[in-house]
Amino acid sequence: MLEMKEVNQFYGESHILWDIDFTVGKGDCVCLMGRNGVGKTTLLKAVMGLLPVRDGRIDFEDAPLAGRPAAERAHLGIGYVPQGREIFSQLTVEENLRTGLFARRDKSDEIPEEIFALFPVLKKMLQRRGGDLSGGQQQQLAIGRALATDPKLLILDEPTEGIQPNIIQEIGEIIQTLNRERGLTVLLVEQKLKFARRTASSFRIMDKGRLVAGGEMDALTDELVNSHLTV
Repeated sequence: MLEMKEVNQFYGESHILWDIDFTVGKGDCVCLMGRNGVGKTTLLKAVMGLLPVRDGRIDFEDAPLAGRPAAERAHLGIGYVPQGREIFSQLTVEENLRTGLFARRDKSDEIPEEIFALFPVLKKMLQRRGGDLSGGQQQQLAIGRALATDPKLLILDEPTEGIQPNIIQEIGEIIQTLNRERGLTVLLVEQKLKFARRTASSFRIMDKGRLVAGGEMDALTDELVNSHLTV
């Protein structure tokens, strides 16, 4: 579904991504892991068209993404939940959710009831401003907004960052439901090892801008964790 071939990206003269070859198959739930600063968020932003790629190729459903702006990538079916959530704090919950409807291929202007089934708290708080929600509620809103686009691929960057434990568990269960029961393909960046093992079916590890390991989640050994993930 998503394929990257020999992708390189730079900040000025600093080489950030080195010859990235990375495939996410339809129906996969892949966790991209690595220490802070190794290029994980940069890679996701490159997929979304938020950062330019110096060279290499990124394809989605066999169609090249090069030159397509972020909004067009959303129209193609890529939903994105950025690190830090980036909801619109001055807009209501309902208004935030409606911002995702622009990308729907069916042109529907109704917020899908599925979102409220997954996140009942959002329905109770439709008229509350996004900035007045707790961190966990804001994360649920950010995921709901991405789901409002009717994505084929859902990308989440650190979905558990700054979230209370009970909401972390709930978010993990929702990701599993979306992936395993509804067939949504998922790519997430996550640092919490327990959450990653429980939620994802496979992993990739980045170190210093390169992919250095990957496989089914059962193959994530203590040696790999100690070499590339522990601080």
